[in-house]
Amino acid sequence: MNSKLVSGLRSVSLNVPDLAKAEEFYTRIWHLDTVARSDDAIYLRGTGPPHHVLSFHRGERTEIRAITLRARTADALAAIAGAATRAGGSVVQPPGAIGESGGGTGVTVRDPDGRVFRVVHGDAVHGDAADARDRPIRLAHVVLNSRDVAATQKFFEAVFGFTLSDRTRIMAFLNCDRDHHTVALADASEDSLNHIAFVMPDLESVMRGGGRMKDAGHPIEWGPGRHGPGANAFNYFIDPFGVVIEYTSDIEQIDDTYKVGGPDDWKWPPGRFDHWGISAPPSARLKEAQKRIFFAAP
Repeated sequence: MNSKLVSGLRSVSLNVPDLAKAEEFYTRIWHLDTVARSDDAIYLRGTGPPHHVLSFHRGERTEIRAITLRARTADALAAIAGAATRAGGSVVQPPGAIGESGGGTGVTVRDPDGRVFRVVHGDAVHGDAADARDRPIRLAHVVLNSRDVAATQKFFEAVFGFTLSDRTRIMAFLNCDRDHHTVALADASEDSLNHIAFVMPDLESVMRGGGRMKDAGHPIEWGPGRHGPGANAFNYFIDPFGVVIEYTSDIEQIDDTYKVGGPDDWKWPPGRFDHWGISAPPSARLKEAQKRIFFAAP
């Protein structure tokens, strides 16, 4: 089920009104490390190879700037630019050198609903990558809200080469590599960011992270539990800017033999909110936060 164009999710960039607050939370409490900074931005890494998994940029309000994917080849960048235009999107920046931390070459495209995606190749990676207890490794996935999931799915398939791995009553899960999903699309009344998920080394780290966040005044808003599609363990939280973030582990690895499921394959018994049947429902705070972070206007 591998995409011929995209190999995975590298990072997410956001505008926030307080860079110092973002750095304090995401390093001291969330357990990322600052890898680079400028006057108007900070770049944060996990323990894995990607140069950074999050970047925060000074802005008047909290907004998502772009989602960055990694291209399989340099030639994929031009192919993606052409496909984006044919699919009704636009090219924000044509293939060329990236002039910010991490470097490499890249292309930036916008889909018909205003979501912005950068695809990079040849960017910097860390040679000291190693799993560490209770610390995020890399990004697992992003979930995006969509007023028209079918149309957004079609754009991902045509432009980035993603394929459907599962469809539930409320969400389409899209695959580009061995991870069950790298992007998921949630049926919604708005086009916005639903949440960002971070891979932890193991279930123990997901649980320890939940305790650490609770001690720091950030309660678990949903979890602990295990999802159906993807079979990943989870704990969900809300960061100081209202962004929903998830610790996850044990993501199902799939290949071309995986059988794509439909809504009838993913039904819970009444009153159940995870595969194990132990999680309380998502909090009202979480449900509201999952609707509030929009892509920055052009």
